[in-house]
Order: sequence, then structure tokens, then C-alpha cells
Amino acid sequence: MPETNRPLKVFLSYASQDKLLVRELSRRLVGEGWIDTWQDEKNLLPGQDWRVKIEEAVEEADVVIIVLSQHSVSKEGHVQKELRYAREIALEKPEDAIFLIPLRLDECEVPRGLRFYQWVDYFDDKKDASYLALVASLKLRYEQKLKLEEEERLRKEQQERE
Repeated sequence: MPETNRPLKVFLSYASQDKLLVRELSRRLVGEGWIDTWQDEKNLLPGQDWRVKIEEAVEEADVVIIVLSQHSVSKEGHVQKELRYAREIALEKPEDAIFLIPLRLDECEVPRGLRFYQWVDYFDDKKDASYLALVASLKLRYEQKLKLEEEERLRKEQQERE
């Protein structure tokens, strides 16, 4: 894994009914040692404006994993809002940047706005292989992010010298 002073920031967007499976996924990802996940139940403090904090977390994220299930795709509300907001942020990223990763927890239909992204099936006999593919994708994004940050650092140094 590349050397860095900070972990890869991964925002997890999910329906509350999927909380247990998302907790398991989050534990596995954090256990990699170079990934930090953001979840509402873990990161929101009492009294904070959750709408503002969620928007800030999506903006600061290196990757947004949209957890899809029968619960989330048929539900109106915050998951749909987070998805739309994350898609807006994705438009600001370089074309080859991995930013949105749809992850299915069951045989649900992928929403129209995510169908052109390669998704991962995190269920049944595909779960372990899918997890490895997900980690490989996150590693690639991490390397992309580190390269961009290094280029930015060098650009600033060059400007300071001039």
C-alpha cells in the first residue's frame, strides 16, 4: 500500500434497514488498515445538523459506496438524496476517477442513474470475491488520490519558488 499520512475516506450511503450488513462491511474495510469509513451512526454527534454533516462528509470523501438493496431502491428519502448529491460531486472528478461504487446487498434493480457504473454484488456466493474486487477498486482510487495530491503539492512548491 502506498505511503500516506491519511486513510482513504469512504462514505457509506445505505438504508437504515441494512445497518447490520453495512456495519459488517465497514468493519472489514477499516480492518484493511488504510480505509476510514463514514457512517451516520458512527460519525454524527447528538445536536449536530445531520443534513449539513452528511453533505460535508460526501464532499470530503474519496469514494462513496452506495449500498443498494430492496429496502434502499424502493425507499423515498435520504438515500435517494445522498445518491443525487454524490452524483453531482462525481461530475467534478476526473473522468477516470473511481468515486461512486454501487454495492448490491441483494437482487435489487440498480437505479437508472447508477447503471453505467460497474457495481459489485455483496451477497450469496459472490460475497467474498466481490469484497476482494471492492478492495482492489478502493486501492486503485487511493493511488489515484495520492497521485493527485502529490501533483498538487509539487504545483504549490513550484509557485512558491517563482
